[in-house]
Amino acid sequence: MSSIKKDKWAWAWVPILYFTQGLPYVIVVTVSVIMYKKLGISNADIGLYTSWLYLPWVLKPLWSPFVDLKGTKRKWFLWMQLLIAIAILGVGLTISTNIFFTTTLACFWMAAFASATNDIASDGYYMIGLTEKKQSFFVGIRSTFYRLAMVTGEGLIIILAGFLENYYGDNSKAWSITMMATAFLMLLLTVSNFFVSPKFESSQDIQIEKPQGFFDVFVSFFKKPNIGLALAFILTYRLGESQLVKMAAPFLLDPLENGGLGYSTEKLGTIFGTVGVVMLSLGGILGGILISRDGLKKWMFPMILSLNVPNIFYAILAWTQTTSMWAVTTTVIFEKFGYGFGFAAFLMYLIYIAEGKSKTSHYAIATGFMALGMMLPGMLSGFMQEWLGYSGFFIWVVLAALPAVFLLPFLKYPKDYGKKGNSNA
Repeated sequence: MSSIKKDKWAWAWVPILYFTQGLPYVIVVTVSVIMYKKLGISNADIGLYTSWLYLPWVLKPLWSPFVDLKGTKRKWFLWMQLLIAIAILGVGLTISTNIFFTTTLACFWMAAFASATNDIASDGYYMIGLTEKKQSFFVGIRSTFYRLAMVTGEGLIIILAGFLENYYGDNSKAWSITMMATAFLMLLLTVSNFFVSPKFESSQDIQIEKPQGFFDVFVSFFKKPNIGLALAFILTYRLGESQLVKMAAPFLLDPLENGGLGYSTEKLGTIFGTVGVVMLSLGGILGGILISRDGLKKWMFPMILSLNVPNIFYAILAWTQTTSMWAVTTTVIFEKFGYGFGFAAFLMYLIYIAEGKSKTSHYAIATGFMALGMMLPGMLSGFMQEWLGYSGFFIWVVLAALPAVFLLPFLKYPKDYGKKGNSNA
C-alpha cells in the first residue's frame, strides 16, 4: 500500500475551500432575498420561495452516503463548484427577461443542490485530509474563511449591487451585472481549489468510514436515545431567527409608509456585511472558547438567550420606525453577535447527536433537520409579516424563542461535553 502524508498544504487549501463553501450559501440564502426585494417581488413570495431554497440542505442526508461511495471528495467538490458558477451565471443572464422570477429561482435551485453537495464533499475531504490534531487546529481557520465569504456576500456584493443601481438607475441591469461578476468570482475559486487541493484520496492508505447501506445509516440514527426530543429541540432552536433572517432586509429596505425604514441597498450592504459579519464572527469565536473552557451544559441556556433576546431590538425599531443609523447598526451588532454566540452551542449539540458509528452521515442527518428548522418557518415568515405588520411580526419572532427554552431542561447530554481535555468531546 502507498502511504501519504496528511496535513499537506493545509494552509493553502483549507482557507480557499471553506471560503468557496460559504459563498454560494450566502448568495442563495441571503443575497437572493435582497435581490428579489429590489426587483419588486412581494414579501410573501420572497419568504415562501426563497425558503424552499433551503430544501437541498434538508435533503442532503439522502445522498451523502452516495458521495462517500462514488468517486473522490475532491472530484465531487470541484464539479459542484463549477456547476454553482454556471447556475449563478444563469441568474445574471435571465434577470432581464419577462419570466425572471421563474428562471432565476430555477438557477438558484441548481446552485443550492450543488452547494449542499459541495458541503458534504468539502467536509469529508477536510476530515480525511487532516490528522485529528490539525482538524481541531484548523476548525477556527475554516470558520473564519467561511464567515469572510459571508462578508463578501452580505457586504461587498450587496454594496456593488447598490452602487450599480445608483449608477445605471436600473435595478435589473445592476443585479444582472452583479450576479455575472459573482459567477466569475466563483469560477476563480473553483480553479484555485483545483490547483491547491492535493490528490491524496487516490492513496490506498486512506480508510474512509463508509456506510454499509442507506437504510442502516438512518435506522441507527433514529434509534439513538431520546432522539425525538433532540429533533424537536433542533427544529425549534432557531424558530425565531429563521423568520427574522428572511424579513430583516425587507424591513430595512421597505419605505416608511409600508412600515419599513427606507434604507438603500448600498447602506444595507455596508451594515450587514461589515459590522454585522464581524460581530457574528466574534460571537462564534467567543462561544467556542467558552464551551471549550467550561463545557456545553453551563453555556447552553445563556446562548439560547443571546440568540433570541436581541430580536427585541428589531421590535423596538419597528414600533418606533426610527431611521437612526446608530440605532439600526446597534441592533444589527447585538443580533449578529448574539446569533454567532448562540449558534456555537447549537453546533456543539449537533456534534454530540452525531457521536458514534457513521458519525459523518449522522451529522449530515442532524444538519438536515437543522435546515428544515430554518426552511419551514421561513416559508411562512412573509405571510406572517403581511398579516401582522412589521411591529407585530417582530414581537411574534421574540415569542418564537419559547419552545426551545421549554424543551431545554429535558435534554440529556454530558455536562462537560465539548470541554477541552474531556474524553467525551
